[in-house]
Amino acid sequence: MTTGPSTGDSRPAVIIDTSPTPNGDLHIGHLAGPFMSADIHARYLRARGRPVVFSTGTDDSQTYVMAGARRSGTTPEELAAVNHAAIGRTLRAAGISVDGYAPYDDAYRANALRFVTDLYEAGRLELRTVSFPCDARTGEVLVEGLVGGYCPVCVTESRGGVCEMCGHPNNFDELLDPWSTLDPAAPVSVLETQVLVLPMEQYRKRLTSFYQTRESWLRPRTLKFLREALARPLPDFPVTYPVAHGLPSPFPGTEGQRLNAWVEGIPAAMFCTDHAAQRVTDPRVAGKELWDPGHDPEIIYFIGSDIVYFWGLTHLALLMAHDGRYALPDYIVSNEFYELEDDKFSTTRGHVVYIDEVLGLVSRDALRFHLALTGPENQRTNFSRDGLVKVTSDRLVRPWNRLATALAAAPAGTSTLPVSAAARRRARAVRERFLDAYEIQSYSPSAAADLVAAQLDRLGRAAARLSELTGPAQAEALGELLLEVRVLIAGASPILIDLAEEARRTGAWDGTLDEALTEAGEITAFPVPFLTDAGERPGE
Repeated sequence: MTTGPSTGDSRPAVIIDTSPTPNGDLHIGHLAGPFMSADIHARYLRARGRPVVFSTGTDDSQTYVMAGARRSGTTPEELAAVNHAAIGRTLRAAGISVDGYAPYDDAYRANALRFVTDLYEAGRLELRTVSFPCDARTGEVLVEGLVGGYCPVCVTESRGGVCEMCGHPNNFDELLDPWSTLDPAAPVSVLETQVLVLPMEQYRKRLTSFYQTRESWLRPRTLKFLREALARPLPDFPVTYPVAHGLPSPFPGTEGQRLNAWVEGIPAAMFCTDHAAQRVTDPRVAGKELWDPGHDPEIIYFIGSDIVYFWGLTHLALLMAHDGRYALPDYIVSNEFYELEDDKFSTTRGHVVYIDEVLGLVSRDALRFHLALTGPENQRTNFSRDGLVKVTSDRLVRPWNRLATALAAAPAGTSTLPVSAAARRRARAVRERFLDAYEIQSYSPSAAADLVAAQLDRLGRAAARLSELTGPAQAEALGELLLEVRVLIAGASPILIDLAEEARRTGAWDGTLDEALTEAGEITAFPVPFLTDAGERPGE
């Protein structure tokens, strides 16, 4: 029987949810991607007994914060502070179980500068004279969120830094027909200036070797991009930019410049990990430097496929440039775009849905189920309000509550009921399918959510036949159903977090996904929790 590599594994799992840009609150598109995926996996590992440190923060240095602040008439610092708080509230409302939500403070800034300074002092960074697009009237350099244009690889509309469509970088003046995102009518010229870079081509062989043994678990778009990128020379990666927002560069020859916000990604992840680890009481992680390869951490990134260039290449090269000081990631789980009503989420166009709105339509568990079921794992998927209400009602809430109602006749905590060998075999099979969906090599929250719906349908039909039975036959059928419902609660627990908490409170489930769940020869009856939906009380 396959129980997955997590069984008996005491290595700390370091789960990184890439820091969101605080130019606005998180919307449903954000939650459906890395945040839900990371949270479900973290909860799964905890249920398997693994030590977990799950963290995130906010990416305050991004030029998108500077651009957003200009549009709203505030400062980048004020905008970032407001949205850092809003994002924290959204994470809590969605049940994203980060062990620590790190601040962007002096300790963060010192950590990022120390990481880059170590590379500078080791001679890993080089000064280059490069060309940037700039506003011809003001001389302001246009990079990242300040510039739009057409990608030189796939010729689709893109922002600076990386193309969302094909994933390829455009760090300097590669964008075709560039324009200022702050003033599209402004004339754009080219400015030559000296910046500090990481010479990525020096790491191409090591990066290629790293991915040769990992191709089997990469998702399709990520694998395609990495093959394309590593088949050609890698462009220099700018470590500093001549912009007005971000961490000031302390390095000679870059006076007045700032660190490229993307360079902060890895030291930010380390800072967030340490911040979270200080809040975890598990002695297997307490006090450890979790990015130290000597502690053999399992490091997992959850990212959107549009930023694989940064997290899969430049950030990895930055780690490699430290010559073994830091552990390298074990897995990168990417996701595609989640659309709203068949169009791209867009905060600027008001085409967006926030969590407060959807929690007025359905319960938190129903929302999490829907986001898991329809999440954009390997291709673009679509969110609609009507679909959310219909799918969660038809496939989750009503079937679950019919099942709970049918089992409510069992005298909770008093009746010991027999469980047949056939029921245990079924329970083992269902548990195995959940493990396959949650283990990182074949990770698919969508498969887990689909399995929840399928098992609800099967168990609901079996429960409907209970009234046709009497005596020992009814007792055995009830015992079988309760065992399989317990396994279903356990398997659904990383997704249906409020149901799982109620099940733990009432003794319906012990909080684990252990093999022992399926092996009971008899079972004591327990109350099956009801699911609630917007405007509905348990049991209705």
